[in-house]
Amino acid sequence: MRSRIPFYSVVVLALLMCPIPAAAHLNSTGMGPIYDGLVHFLTSLEDMIPVLVLALLSGLRGAAHGRRALFTLPAAWLIGGLLGLTSSASNGNAILSAIWFLLLGGLLAADAKLSLRVTTALAALLGLYHGYLNGTGMGESESAAIALLGLVSAAFVLIAMASALVIRLRAEWTRIAVRVAGSWVAASGLLMLGWSMRAR
Repeated sequence: MRSRIPFYSVVVLALLMCPIPAAAHLNSTGMGPIYDGLVHFLTSLEDMIPVLVLALLSGLRGAAHGRRALFTLPAAWLIGGLLGLTSSASNGNAILSAIWFLLLGGLLAADAKLSLRVTTALAALLGLYHGYLNGTGMGESESAAIALLGLVSAAFVLIAMASALVIRLRAEWTRIAVRVAGSWVAASGLLMLGWSMRAR
């Protein structure tokens, strides 16, 4: 048995080194365009983290803010995505992505007392920006529009679950833990901002 271990190690290493096709933006799961969009959202941290932070922030502010973010962000994302489908491809701006991380993470860490209008505006702007970027990367096709529906559905479910979880928190230490998560996101945004400026 011991003599076979090096052989198996070489076989496993050879299999791991075999190249597989890579998709630049929308990975195909083989389960249809809706699942492709859903998986893209769940594997794209640049999309998912700001949505999660907005959901946590709106949950800290209460049920009305959570409901507003729940319906505003996916609708804006869908509109931005549909606009992006008709535009040429765009890679986005690393500095703008870093600013979203900094802004939302900072607001969450500070437990900012936002009005319902400000929460709505943040949700709409975030949805339009990320939806447009996703739309430009998907290309013009019917399956791209369906994949956009899967992506928007994933964002809807994430906001619903995260904001509902935070709304129910009553102990002060649990709310502080949510705010600490916001400080980590803000710190990540600061690192992203520094890195993107260094690369210029």
